[in-house]
Amino acid sequence: MNNRPHDAPALRVALLDWYDASGRTLPWRIRPEDRASGVVANPYAVWLSEIMLQQTTVPHATPYWEKFLAEFPTVETLADAPRDRVLTLWAGLGYYARARNLHKCAQIIRDEHDGVFPGSEAALLKLPGIGPYTAAAIAAICYGEATNVVDGNVERVISRLRAVQTPLPPAKAEINALAGEIASPERPADYAQAIMDLGATICRPKNPDCEACPWQAHCAAYTAGNMTDYPKKLPKKKLPTRYGAVFYLTDGEALLLARRPDKGLLGAMMELPGTPWLVVAPDAADWLSLAPAKLNWEEAGIVEHVFTHFRLFLTVYRAQSELPEGIHAPLHDLKDFALPSVMVKAAMVGKA
Repeated sequence: MNNRPHDAPALRVALLDWYDASGRTLPWRIRPEDRASGVVANPYAVWLSEIMLQQTTVPHATPYWEKFLAEFPTVETLADAPRDRVLTLWAGLGYYARARNLHKCAQIIRDEHDGVFPGSEAALLKLPGIGPYTAAAIAAICYGEATNVVDGNVERVISRLRAVQTPLPPAKAEINALAGEIASPERPADYAQAIMDLGATICRPKNPDCEACPWQAHCAAYTAGNMTDYPKKLPKKKLPTRYGAVFYLTDGEALLLARRPDKGLLGAMMELPGTPWLVVAPDAADWLSLAPAKLNWEEAGIVEHVFTHFRLFLTVYRAQSELPEGIHAPLHDLKDFALPSVMVKAAMVGKA
């Protein structure tokens, strides 16, 4: 570990100067010039953005953020909304536990905090769906608390700056400690956003723009010319494969849907009725024995979808008949049902 805490003041100055001139303008962000003119951060809008940006890029998350704020302009309106409406608006953003926790957290803010977000990192950590990074970010950005904000971008920046040899994820504690030595106590909101911007726009995973980096002169990886060797990572394991089947059953006007259990993958989202997802694919007869009705099912195709921990192949069967008991979704209004991406793919195959 190349630990040089004595350069922290110079790193802070260089980063904040760069951010003042070149930091991103984002719809939920209060830039330094805005803050200087008296504009203050909206904790609800910032919280919403930070939850959405977990495992999600800014371009993908921004339309969802705008859509949520348009429908739920305050944390109270989000809390008052039916959970299924929240899940429906979230559909396509992935990691659906975030949406369930978002709704639960909004209700706690409404019921236990009079609609006001707690003003400290420690208090924020007690809320559902808010982990160490998100709590530190909200506390710094909205309340000026001097916190140590470390997301994936920051991990990459610090691992290169200090040439951290320990691979991720075991290196997380070491990287957090190194980042904490630099974090600015004077301008915590701007510093938190600046270091995240540095990783997102300059210290990129591939093709880092080192010539534009305010920390170039201090960076151990740049000095050694091996920037993309960091962060060190453990060897990737091959993704396991699972197999399942879903049933696209329509009466010509509506589609039969089911709701997944609250707990587990895609919890509480809608789905086409289907089978368990298995390590070994059974025969078609075994799949069809689990269909929602005994019909002449036609195989429509196979959908491939990659989750974080496995690859899924779903065989889609279709039929047209009077619908059995269940959730009947009008075919022209499927967008109003909380279908995750994998089920949207399956529905498209079934419809074709």
